[in-house]
Amino acid sequence: MSGRWIKTWGSAALAALLVCATAHAQDPRKEGLDAFINRDAKDIETKLAVLQHEIYRAELSNILVLFNQRYGSRVNMQAVDFPSGLDLIPGYVFTPANLDRSRSHPAIVLVHGGFHDRFDLYFFKMVDALVGKGYVVMFPEYRGSSGYGEMHYRNSYGDTDVTDTLASADFIGRQPYVDPARIGIVGHSRGGMVTLLAIERAPKKFKVAVEIAGLVDFLAYMAYKPEFRRLEMAAEPQFKGQLPDKNLAAYMRVSPVNFVKDIEAPLLVLANTFDGTVPLELHSGRLIELLKAHNKVFDSHIYKDAPGGHMFPFGDTEEARDATRRVLEWTAKYLKP
Repeated sequence: MSGRWIKTWGSAALAALLVCATAHAQDPRKEGLDAFINRDAKDIETKLAVLQHEIYRAELSNILVLFNQRYGSRVNMQAVDFPSGLDLIPGYVFTPANLDRSRSHPAIVLVHGGFHDRFDLYFFKMVDALVGKGYVVMFPEYRGSSGYGEMHYRNSYGDTDVTDTLASADFIGRQPYVDPARIGIVGHSRGGMVTLLAIERAPKKFKVAVEIAGLVDFLAYMAYKPEFRRLEMAAEPQFKGQLPDKNLAAYMRVSPVNFVKDIEAPLLVLANTFDGTVPLELHSGRLIELLKAHNKVFDSHIYKDAPGGHMFPFGDTEEARDATRRVLEWTAKYLKP
């Protein structure tokens, strides 16, 4: 939401929306905003912040209920708070409803994308498919995810998200029903970027990895995005409000394209020629060439003009079903579910 949006509402309508959102939000993590936002403040920006986060939490609660309604008979979902340094990070562990806890199972860390996204409808099919093959799925809601309060909403792009994702792998690997030697990672969009940074910064943590339409070069990304998004990104803590011309090193540090040589996990790359969010030529295409140059173990498939553009893996299309099949086959090759 933006200040432009809120100006179209009168104060009475805003108050009504705030009351409605507060009344219906069932915060699954019970983390309030009171420590970070003064609910009694009268200024419009504070009212907007409160409303925004209440809506995020209401949406999240509805999504979790919907998942249980659709898949609860075969997929068990458990909300967890796992440690990342001194912080506790929310996440979800998905297991088969009939999980045999007497033996160890392989696990997949599934990483969402988006500027401030979180577990959402479009991940339902992927979670169900992975669990159906016998995987335990860890879904970290790394710092920057929406629906968990103002403080959690704050993050460092390519920094805290990666730290929290690595910590989620450690957490799931400590569960008695998980084999810590058989953990993979799958990510889309920003999640693809986090996946790449994770296997570059901790090369031996994951047995296998999948990057789908990932943001591979953050510096290139900043070159073609509209000004409002460039300024949003620059406002992230590690960029100090500076664009690349003033703080180049910070942007290069979070660009996976610069550290491909450090990758050890076998990597599957999936991308679409019809993708205006992360154009193939600037991102996955360059990644594939660097994987070849560094003689890495990898496979790739480029879809030609798959419907959905950047979101092609989540549609009800042949391409989306093929992408899921390739993810399952690639991970099974190394994790042996």
